[in-house]
Amino acid sequence: MAAKEVKDAKAKQPAKKAKADVSEAPEQGSKPARPKLNNAASARLRTKYFEELRPALQKELGLKNHMAVPKLEKVVINMGVGEATQNAKVLDPAVAELAQITGQKPVVTRAKKSIAAFKVREGMPIGCMVTLRGDRMYEFMDRLLNVALPRVRDFRGVPTKSFDGRGNYTLGLRDQLIFPEIDYAKVEHQKGMNITIVTTATSDEHARALLKSMGMPFRIPGAN
Repeated sequence: MAAKEVKDAKAKQPAKKAKADVSEAPEQGSKPARPKLNNAASARLRTKYFEELRPALQKELGLKNHMAVPKLEKVVINMGVGEATQNAKVLDPAVAELAQITGQKPVVTRAKKSIAAFKVREGMPIGCMVTLRGDRMYEFMDRLLNVALPRVRDFRGVPTKSFDGRGNYTLGLRDQLIFPEIDYAKVEHQKGMNITIVTTATSDEHARALLKSMGMPFRIPGAN
C-alpha cells in the first residue's frame, strides 16, 4: 500500500515547467532580441559611402543612375617572401602577421612556373595573400587610410600613377609595422606587401574620385 500511495502522490504533483522553448511567441509588449554585431558588420566606411559619398560622387561625376556610381569590389593583399624558397618555415610569420592585419586567414601562394635563375621550382611556396570583400574590406580600408598610412615615416602621399587603366589601384608598402596590430617586439624581418584595390569604375578618373572621396591621400603633382 505504501508504494501505491507514493505513486499516487507523484501523479497528483504538478508537472515541472519545461525550459523556455525558443519556438514560443514573445509576450506582448516585449522587444525581440537583436542579433549581436561584430566589428566587421559595423564598418563605418561602408555606412559613410552609402549615406554620404555615393550621392556626392553621383553629382560630381554627372551620373544619372546611382547604380553606375563606382564602388569598392574587393581588396587583395599580397605579401611575397622570397626566402621561403630556401626555408619554408620563414613563411609562417608572414602568414600570421597578414592574418593579424586583415582578420582573415591567408592563402599560401605558390610559383606557377620554374625559374632556374632564382632557384624557384613550380609549386614552391613564395608568399601569402588575402582577398577581402564586404564589410571586412571596408573595415580594412578604414584602418589603412586613417591609421596605417599616417604612420609611414616621411609620408608625402601615395602615387597617382598606380592605376591599371581599368579603374584598379595598386599600392606598395615596405613595412608591415605601420599596422598597429603588429607587435614590434615579435618582428624579426620587415616584410613588404602589395595592396590592390579593385573597383567597379570604368575609368581611372572615376576610380581616383572614389578613392579620394574615401580619404586616399594622393600625392600632389610636382611635390617632392
